Amino acid sequence: MEAHKARQHWLSVLAHSSPQQLLAHWPSTLQPQYQLLRAPETGLTRLQARMGGTGRRFILGDTTVTRAVVQLENGTCGYSYIIGRDKAHAERCALLDALLQDDSAQTLHQQIIAPLAAARQEQLLLRSREVASSRVDFFTLVRGDN
Repeated sequence: MEAHKARQHWLSVLAHSSPQQLLAHWPSTLQPQYQLLRAPETGLTRLQARMGGTGRRFILGDTTVTRAVVQLENGTCGYSYIIGRDKAHAERCALLDALLQDDSAQTLHQQIIAPLAAARQEQLLLRSREVASSRVDFFTLVRGDN
């Protein structure tokens, strides 16, 4: 189960990374041999949301999603789904998913996933501070003669 959680983590990090961020951390020596099982293709998916995070679901809208599937020479498959239309980014994310499934992928995790996860956490923290600064607390004053 631990490997499952770790894979969920790096897939989330890759899905939230921008192509520029990923390329900035991509080692120049990393050029593995692989084949495309499913070439990157773009489609549409429907987004659902909940009012306040707990209410009934409603359709928020649609967004484009690009997916890809690759297979390494050793038979390991990597998958990716990213929001947007960047096919090269989807392919790189799928390739990294396949490479990270190897037990010896600790170096890749430290070089790519850890910095991207830290950048994502910083981005979320800045966003929460921005939202908190505009928060309004409503209160009612009660008069004593009521």
